[in-house]
Amino acid sequence: MTDLDAAAIAALREDLSAAFRITAQMGWHESVGNHFSAAVSADGKRFLLNRKWQHFASIRPADLMLLDADDPEVMTRPDAPDASAWTIHGTVHRQCCAARVIIHCHPPHATALATLADPRMVPLDNNTARYFGRLALDEGFGGIADEAAEGLRIAAALANNRTLLMRNHGLTCVGDSVAEAFEDLYFFEKAAQTLLLAYASGQPLNVLSDEIAEKTARGWDDYKGMAFAHFAHLKSRLPALD
Repeated sequence: MTDLDAAAIAALREDLSAAFRITAQMGWHESVGNHFSAAVSADGKRFLLNRKWQHFASIRPADLMLLDADDPEVMTRPDAPDASAWTIHGTVHRQCCAARVIIHCHPPHATALATLADPRMVPLDNNTARYFGRLALDEGFGGIADEAAEGLRIAAALANNRTLLMRNHGLTCVGDSVAEAFEDLYFFEKAAQTLLLAYASGQPLNVLSDEIAEKTARGWDDYKGMAFAHFAHLKSRLPALD
């Protein structure tokens, strides 16, 4: 399957490496774990992925590995990726060709929401309503996702959705570009923070009607350009890496 041209891949490497470093600045990284990936082929099976146990704050464009989801020998090589990265990202890129960029991490508020008995994103304001009827839930949890069955279940739960809340685990966001996937992560974490603060007040929630929540969610479609402006600004504020 034909890959993107060299210039497009270089730009994708730059954006994906920037997303790692911005995520570290936000405090959403997990030691040297968690992983982001981006497809470079039309079928999605050839993709960029961060190396095993490299801290998000240090990732440069050239550090990203180029992998093939159909290559059964990946995990036998000295430079093999983290097992959970291969399980999640390799499987999703293999199963879901529309998943061009996959961001998976454990931001604190989204992860806290994922641990509740009722992890629904209740529509209370613009940000929480953004996900009304647009949030998939992975109901299973089998520990660290390094077994093939975990990857298949996660891919099935994601299906054609853009946002997947993983019960007792974390968050996965998918986008056509790095900027769009990162914006989904950004707003979901803000929405989860709002919802948890509202829960913590102990007061009754003023939940939006389904009609208004759906109208608000659709309204976000007119603001897709925000993602690129926001991401460009965040990139511009990154310190240079030697």
